[in-house]
Amino acid sequence: MSNSNHESPLVEPLFGRLSAGGLRNMADTLRGEAMGGVLLIAGAVLALVWANSPWQDSYATIRDTVIGSEPLHLDLTVGEWAADGLLAVFFFVVGVELKREIVTGELRRFSTAIVPVAAAVGGMAVPAVIYLAFNLTAADGAPHGWAIPTATDIAFAVAVLALVGKWLPASLRAFLLTLAVVDDLLAIVVIAVAYSEGLTLLWLLAAAGCVALFALLVRRGITSWYLLIPLAVLTWYAMHSSGIHATIAGVALGMVAPAVPLRGKAADRLPRQLSRDASVAEFFEHLWRPISSGVVVPIFALFTAGVSVDPSVLGEALADPVLHGVALGLLLGKPVGILAATWLISRTRHANLAPGIGWSDVLGVGALAGIGFTVSLLVAELAFGVGHERDEHAKIAVLSASVLAALVGSAILWWRGRIHRAQGTSGVVDDDENAE
Repeated sequence: MSNSNHESPLVEPLFGRLSAGGLRNMADTLRGEAMGGVLLIAGAVLALVWANSPWQDSYATIRDTVIGSEPLHLDLTVGEWAADGLLAVFFFVVGVELKREIVTGELRRFSTAIVPVAAAVGGMAVPAVIYLAFNLTAADGAPHGWAIPTATDIAFAVAVLALVGKWLPASLRAFLLTLAVVDDLLAIVVIAVAYSEGLTLLWLLAAAGCVALFALLVRRGITSWYLLIPLAVLTWYAMHSSGIHATIAGVALGMVAPAVPLRGKAADRLPRQLSRDASVAEFFEHLWRPISSGVVVPIFALFTAGVSVDPSVLGEALADPVLHGVALGLLLGKPVGILAATWLISRTRHANLAPGIGWSDVLGVGALAGIGFTVSLLVAELAFGVGHERDEHAKIAVLSASVLAALVGSAILWWRGRIHRAQGTSGVVDDDENAE
């Protein structure tokens, strides 16, 4: 049921019209992530089938094979390289997305940023509380896994949204995407603070110096791969050696990319394929999103989602408070937290929902945000260690809850989409036009 009260002329309605920058950012994200979500799901399904097939030993052998130099502290398993190394590319794209949203998108103004930011905070706080409610009261609880159900997977959520959300208002689709970007930022902060080990200040300063040099180069229009890629690898290595999770390097590099078009001599140095009206951040996102969505995330899923689902393991998992906390945190905590935070903003700012938008729409988005997947699987490994039985239990909860959240969220949004189409309130956006 939509809110039909008249809004104050000084207060923007919740989920009103998007800015031009917000529309363009949303179109870029929808175009790039939808196929990536399909590949992500394919990688996870392949991992589950392989890990539960007669060839399951080969899966564990490949995943646990150590590659790299021990003196350089790079003797990581294939699974760790996928999580710590390849996933840095995914977080680089997240950093670039966040920078664009802050500079040209819905996060650039307080009036439009407060709703997705508050929703993201609520959507992380309530799942964490639910997880702790199970694990602080149980004798065999594991409270340090509290961050596992707090993340939203952009690629998976966008893949579902692309299937069922065509007739949803553009502002509602942008809300989910912006919320997921903020959610990723908060998850990155959690990873950096709660799951880092033995901080080494000199290596951290070295990483900061590399990021500063990267920022200087790109702000001068220097985007040569033979300079930036080695510098990015060096940044990753310094961050890895500092004790902070290495993927944070990707976020830091993405955040320093200019999100407005360069001018003067700096613009003259840019590659020809970069339009004079496009920013370096936009160029990096177009360049690296296909690699992140089409290669990095599916490989990560392949070497992370392969958990055994035989009856004995399932029986142990179902008795584990970790599974209860993660599953209910994603399925129940995410929609409740997002809906409650959005409602609270509407009350404190005296802002009504935009015409045609109902609280059922927000509930559907909140349910879809319960798709944890990529970051949740990563946090499970950081909390318990690869191969630990509780890591397996947490992953079973993440996978099953993500699938159920996708089904529930898509059902609600499909139903709401039909209503918006009938009422003529969908505001369908032509992605190709917005990309121009």
